[in-house]
Amino acid sequence: MDEELHERIRAVIADVPAGAVATYGDIAAISGAPSPRLVGRVLAEDGDDLPWQRILRANGTPAPHLAHRQLERLREEGVLADGPRVDLRKYRWLPDALADDGPEGLF
Repeated sequence: MDEELHERIRAVIADVPAGAVATYGDIAAISGAPSPRLVGRVLAEDGDDLPWQRILRANGTPAPHLAHRQLERLREEGVLADGPRVDLRKYRWLPDALADDGPEGLF
């Protein structure tokens, strides 16, 4: 992966504010990454200093191996899950520059 794309992915993840979440697909779309899996790879390899807990799967659930810890950290930020799932309609982040177009135009 090229360094510029890597840094764009990191920058978008860093922009997700406390109290909000985004999906791997959201981050890929905003950063121009070719796939959500690439976002996951960046987080796995170079995401310790990022708000990784704010990035969820498309169905609003955390990665299974991180679920308890991730949901706990989100709860501390005010993001409440219904069982294992976060309501994306309530907590999903959309950057201000894209808010006028609505999520349908981007995702």
